[in-house]
Amino acid sequence: MTGADPPLDLSSLVTDWPDPGRASLAVTTSEAVVGTAGDTTAISRVASISKLVVALAALVAVEEGTLDLDEPAGPERATVRHLLAHASGLAFDEHRSIADVGRRRIYSNAGIEQFADHLAARAGIPYETYQREAVLGPLGMSSTVLRGSPAHGIHTSVADLLRLARELLDPSLIHPSSLQEATTIQFPGLAGVLPGLGSFDPNDWGLAMEIRGSKQPHWTAPGHDPATFGHFGGSGTYLWVDPSRGLAAVAISGTDYGPWANEAWPRTNQRILDRFG
Repeated sequence: MTGADPPLDLSSLVTDWPDPGRASLAVTTSEAVVGTAGDTTAISRVASISKLVVALAALVAVEEGTLDLDEPAGPERATVRHLLAHASGLAFDEHRSIADVGRRRIYSNAGIEQFADHLAARAGIPYETYQREAVLGPLGMSSTVLRGSPAHGIHTSVADLLRLARELLDPSLIHPSSLQEATTIQFPGLAGVLPGLGSFDPNDWGLAMEIRGSKQPHWTAPGHDPATFGHFGGSGTYLWVDPSRGLAAVAISGTDYGPWANEAWPRTNQRILDRFG
């Protein structure tokens, strides 16, 4: 395919999802959308995919000198890096420590929220404003709004998420070295739980971006490069980037995440790799 070719119809890839009529899916390279299914303009809450926007906001803030990844933030002895890498010891949804800093990968919405509060204080503007001015506006994500927690409150469309995915394939807001840092394993060797999938040792993570690594089972495809990164959301959404293939995919399932996704998503993603990878 070339950039001038119309996207392929990928509707057949979601027929085994619980509600294929409400599902939307798209696959893109850094230059062009190569396949779609469903209504890519429909707005939905995308839950924890919100954290990928947080990651970009953090990297912009580091590059402009608003904050440093290794400055203190969150619990005592924790840093911005700990908060973004789910290594601060904070609980999943409570602003209290349940482990020592840097000892375990505890997936924490509270940690992302504490980072957002820290960035707002350093920037001198509300986090929502910073996110809109630093990330959403420049990327043209005009249908995207934050309603509630920065960790899981974004409402948007597949069309807008494609703009985010292409930024993560070929960055324009940040230097490529910043993206490399964000997609490098932070605090290597930490074990922890990936919600919905189980315990992993190690549970690899970058800066607010999950790294596939050697995790199995996983919501991405068995054939994905271990360097594949992204996030899935409890509302039945996902975004992955496979940098070795120069390929990314975005999905809004129309059904909350559950056991069905652990079977259907890897099949769908493998078919994407087989067709485009």
